Amino acid sequence: QVQLVETGGGLVQAGGSLRLSCAPSGSALGINVMGWYRQAPGVERELVANIFRGGSTNYADSVKGRFTISRDTSKNTVYLQMNSLKPEDTAVYYCKAVLFGKAYWGQGTQVTVSS
Repeated sequence: QVQLVETGGGLVQAGGSLRLSCAPSGSALGINVMGWYRQAPGVERELVANIFRGGSTNYADSVKGRFTISRDTSKNTVYLQMNSLKPEDTAVYYCKAVLFGKAYWGQGTQVTVSS
């Protein structure tokens, strides 16, 4: 069983930055991929970025060049650095981990970008 603890959400003005963190507790061995998703009201949850065990990453087109996903393997923590934030980035951001083919989700953290 894996629990994911997210921190770092909040309110920021357009053009500002935030960094989200996601740390798994419990057994984290065997996690193949971790990523960030987001869900705005009335919209389906969408992928923001993934980072795979080997270090490769992928991003949604809407965040390329603005967001960076990274990890600290010593802390087993994944980060999402969000720069040049836009009001349309406002959403609840969820961390996801895939362990032995099973997906685990964090509780979500609110990111609000004011214009």
